[in-house]
Amino acid sequence: MGALEEAHLAAAVAAACECEEEEDDGLELLGGEAEAAAAAGGDAMEPAVRALLVGLGEDERREGLRRTPKRVAKAFRDGTRDGYKQKVKDIVQGALFPEVGVDKRTGSAGGTGGQVVVRDIELFSYCESCLLPFSIQCHVGYVPSGGRVVGLSKLSRVADVFAKRLQHPQRLANEICGALHASIQPAGVAVALQCWHIPLPENLECKTLQGWIRTTNSSRSGVFEGDNSSFWNDFLALLQLRGIDMDMDDHSASQSWCPLRAHEVPLFNGHCRKNTTNGAISPKSVPSPASMVSAVSSMILSLGEDPLRKELIGTPQRYVHWLMKFRACNLDVKLNGFTLNSALVYERPGGDMADHQAIRSVLHLPFCAQCEHHLLPFYGVVHIGYFDNGDGEGIDRSHFQALVHFYGCKLQVQERMTRQIAEAVYSISHSGAIVVVEANHICMISRGIQKIRSNTATIAVLGQFLTDPSAKACFLQKVLDTADLVV
Repeated sequence: MGALEEAHLAAAVAAACECEEEEDDGLELLGGEAEAAAAAGGDAMEPAVRALLVGLGEDERREGLRRTPKRVAKAFRDGTRDGYKQKVKDIVQGALFPEVGVDKRTGSAGGTGGQVVVRDIELFSYCESCLLPFSIQCHVGYVPSGGRVVGLSKLSRVADVFAKRLQHPQRLANEICGALHASIQPAGVAVALQCWHIPLPENLECKTLQGWIRTTNSSRSGVFEGDNSSFWNDFLALLQLRGIDMDMDDHSASQSWCPLRAHEVPLFNGHCRKNTTNGAISPKSVPSPASMVSAVSSMILSLGEDPLRKELIGTPQRYVHWLMKFRACNLDVKLNGFTLNSALVYERPGGDMADHQAIRSVLHLPFCAQCEHHLLPFYGVVHIGYFDNGDGEGIDRSHFQALVHFYGCKLQVQERMTRQIAEAVYSISHSGAIVVVEANHICMISRGIQKIRSNTATIAVLGQFLTDPSAKACFLQKVLDTADLVV
């Protein structure tokens, strides 16, 4: 067994153990009414996920997908449970404290200039138009009144309650502002949101949030209202101290910030049809399978939402349209006349030192894949290194981009994708191949772990890159030298 095979097997065993431990931990935490509710939701959700997997041409019984329905159901429940069941008054009650520095005059808050601002509250929510999670940075300010201040953690908890629903950024800002004003009765509340939505896979060109669709939204009440409010101006100034510029606004005025909704045009009956004139959607596109659309509607219903709510009309079709971009396929991909997987990839060449002049590198190839464990996207860049075949001519970058797209646009895990790309490149190079994948996983945002800034790197090494450490170091240095040149 080759070193890469052993590493892959070890990773698979570790991943399986981690999944089993995760599910066991979840069962231990459930109890009583919570357990019954989760079971009821799972009964509706899990068959729906199985229907989606079948519609995608997948075998729901294969090892990587066997627990996917349970994991997806748990992720949706965890991501929305507090949003639909938690009450704001239960959060704020008992968290209003008398403060000596706050007198009865509006705007006097212990000498701090009249307001309290909590910045950079990191949240996630589910887009009501397509069910994909979107990332949020929330900033909340209020002006105390009545000689009372509220515990600072309660501001972020209230924001989190409304984020854990199917949402639109502007409504989210309005609901947070309205709930805080009603519950703590301050002189005024200001809420500012910066939100990022993942673009369509074909438009994803970088590995950070800067490549995402961005919108800024705000809502205000009381003394923050009005074009000339000094409190609002102070609020914005306090945000700018953290480098937060709310004037940088891409989609605030647009209701179709969701990319899947942007390719639709309204009809007179209030429904939408696909726009086939902009090249994004082919006129030959197959309609969303009815069974998959029905499955998504049942998922929405099991979350406690109304699939017939105006804002959710068309959401099942959009979610299915997103998933179908990752439908299982068996297309043949060729690079310079070589068919993929046509050689034995684990055959090791001799141990001679490689000529570093023969190392070719193709760096920062963007990709977007769908995690087969949670049916959520992960995205990033692929770096490929290989030895040319001696004729001095490298393979065109577009061929490698097609290769990455072939292995990325399907239900995947990052470890397997890295290995598959390395094997494909090695089947052409024969001398050596090295692949590094850097990716952000949305499942790390929207599930209970909520590690918003985490990033995962994987590496696969074959041939002379495996036997010659200096060749591997040379390639990795090239990746490092270009890291600041690409977003």
